[in-house]
Amino acid sequence: MARRTKLTAPSAEELQSLEAGFAAKPQASGAARMPPIAQVAAEAAALTPTATAEMRAEAARDKRDAERLRQAEAEGLILLEVPTAEIVADELTRDRMIMDPEAMEELKHSISVSGLRLPVEIFEIADPGEGPKFGLLSGFRRLAALRALEAETGQREYRTIRAILRHPGSVAGAYLSMVEENEIRASLTPYERGRVAVLAVQQGAYDAVEQAVNGLFHAASKGKRSKIRSFALVHEELGDMLAFPEHLSERAGLRLAGALRAGLASRLREALATGHGTDPDSEWQIMEPIVEIAEAEIRPPARGGRPRSRRAAPTPDSSGVYRLDNGVTIRRESDSKGYYIRLEGRQVDADMVETVMFEIKRLLEPR
Repeated sequence: MARRTKLTAPSAEELQSLEAGFAAKPQASGAARMPPIAQVAAEAAALTPTATAEMRAEAARDKRDAERLRQAEAEGLILLEVPTAEIVADELTRDRMIMDPEAMEELKHSISVSGLRLPVEIFEIADPGEGPKFGLLSGFRRLAALRALEAETGQREYRTIRAILRHPGSVAGAYLSMVEENEIRASLTPYERGRVAVLAVQQGAYDAVEQAVNGLFHAASKGKRSKIRSFALVHEELGDMLAFPEHLSERAGLRLAGALRAGLASRLREALATGHGTDPDSEWQIMEPIVEIAEAEIRPPARGGRPRSRRAAPTPDSSGVYRLDNGVTIRRESDSKGYYIRLEGRQVDADMVETVMFEIKRLLEPR
């Protein structure tokens, strides 16, 4: 059983002794009696100097500078130093197919002596995962040269490259940026132009080749875009078979496109499949006879001779108009400047007009 303790009141002498002890202690200040949060706020306020007009002006300038920096970053005006390993060079299928080895050596020498004078352009990959974060828009040769220098020398200075971060907004915008950069700095071959239009469609940037050509080469004339569509047709039909497509001249490519439109794609593929085209000249030589067959089919007969085609040659009506079986009408007209030919019909498009103009040019040129 617990033992109870008996409490007793202090005596008068004991109370007087306690009061004397309290009186001897220093009185607590007002700050000590403040709540902790209020005490912290008071100390911070005491340490913060009152802002002067000059300080407020400086803070306003800092704010404006920060806003300009953010805007410059958004517009791609800030140079970044990006590791080359963080850039995927072929995130977009490149429009340029070949690089001149001599020109590459010259570029490497220039970089090793004077450094990289022009930055590359990159864009953020939407979902990079654990891989590189950026895709290359322009500067393929510069990036390749820097990587080659790093591999050859092992120097750390070649592990990064100055870059501008762009925001193309879409795959179509990215392709447009790449094409425009190469068109300005180093003209693409006719085949490379047609090829990149087809690749842009295949990667979902455009719905059709004609739309891709008009979008990527919007600054080109109608005639030039028509030629690009012809080379796009060559790539679509024969790109997997041609060994030296970049060596096709403009005239050869247009002739080849004419043969493809004439329905001779399978015969051209059979000729290329023989493997006899071991260089650009021999590759063209095995295709040219088939191209000439197509040209003979559409070539008008010489005066006094018989038409080479089995089909009867169309005859004009009394007004000088040819009405073809495929619905195309060829109308001869004249004005004060001379004669001109008008093509009419639903099937008439820029490619057909370009082919006709090429054939007229070929027929009128001196042999």
